[in-house]
Amino acid sequence: MENIDFFTLFQGFGTMAAGGWVLAVARVFLIALGGLLVYLGWKGVLEPMVMIPMGLGMVAINCGTLFMPGNVLGNLFLDPMLSDTDELMNMMQIDFLQPVYTLTFSNGLIACFVFMGIGTLLDVGFLLQKPFASIFLALCAELGTFLTLPIANFLGLSVGESASIATVGGADGPMVLFTSLMLAKHLFVPITVVAYLYLGLTYGGYPYLVKLLVPKKLRAIKMKNTKPVKNYDAKVKLAFAVILCGVLCFLFPVASPLFFSLFLGVAVRESGMKHIYDFVSGPLLYGSTFMLGLLLGVLCDAKLLLDPKVLKLLVLGITALLLSGIGGILGGYIMYLVKRGNYNPVIGIAAVSCVPTTAKVAQKIVSKDNPESFILGDALGANISGVITSAIITGVYITVIPYL
Repeated sequence: MENIDFFTLFQGFGTMAAGGWVLAVARVFLIALGGLLVYLGWKGVLEPMVMIPMGLGMVAINCGTLFMPGNVLGNLFLDPMLSDTDELMNMMQIDFLQPVYTLTFSNGLIACFVFMGIGTLLDVGFLLQKPFASIFLALCAELGTFLTLPIANFLGLSVGESASIATVGGADGPMVLFTSLMLAKHLFVPITVVAYLYLGLTYGGYPYLVKLLVPKKLRAIKMKNTKPVKNYDAKVKLAFAVILCGVLCFLFPVASPLFFSLFLGVAVRESGMKHIYDFVSGPLLYGSTFMLGLLLGVLCDAKLLLDPKVLKLLVLGITALLLSGIGGILGGYIMYLVKRGNYNPVIGIAAVSCVPTTAKVAQKIVSKDNPESFILGDALGANISGVITSAIITGVYITVIPYL
């Protein structure tokens, strides 16, 4: 195992030190300028359709600088100096879906498009209402992501393969695709197929898990609000998105395209750009999801799926989702004890980050046992926190695993 120092693990700091103080100051200046452009775009002083994505892009690219092969500084967004396109065009075969695969799938772009669309679905106000409870539940609901890695490694998979299948526990398809592309590219097709096959279980299977682990008396709990509900305006939510995007890109630049895509979706939602919001949350999200499913289907070549590792992946995928569901419910029980009975443990299942499916599942289960119990707000807070937590764990895995 290679030595991992602080600057290697958190490459935002490492590249700041390696690039010299002039470049470091320039990066900090551009990060601040990017934040200012987002604000001015939101206020309408500057054109929001240009300034908000441009400003957030400046934040992400300057926070997300990392060490590339040869120890040069670079990023995972684009290379503006690319001039010789012959090699790229030679790769573009005349097969039916080859251009779509080459330009959107094999580089993770389609995962970023889906994640951008998911960002438009996230009202981070629910997370800001009860941040500590939401984050705690989200961490508990990553139990499958944490435990499946050593289990998979014990069963003979490499650490990279184990981490890739373990991310199925986060119930977040784009994360699984992105992680497997980075850590187990030879298995990313079966791993991603397993992930999307099992995502349906979060809607169909989790209700049975909740009913098995949570008695009806506790499922029917109607929570009492001891504090007045805070209403956060769009300015606060937009600032939250920009700051968190910058921090996460800085800490884990290798996953910065995912962070940027997610929080750009949040920024579009909160900025009031209705036409862009309609496009990202509609055609882009659903079109990308449709093409993702189509590509996954045509990639299911029998020769590839006859790999003996696929059976292990099937078992490990369901194990990861099961453990994450159990972890979320255990987190709900802990909150029930902390709140002295004024907390519905079912909320824990919503922390498994299949947005907004698991939050709706939680509310549906509770409503059947007590129509007067409304937990959707708390469930969405845990749900949104689960998305962010799964993205952070993806960043940790992609950063750390190559050094093991």
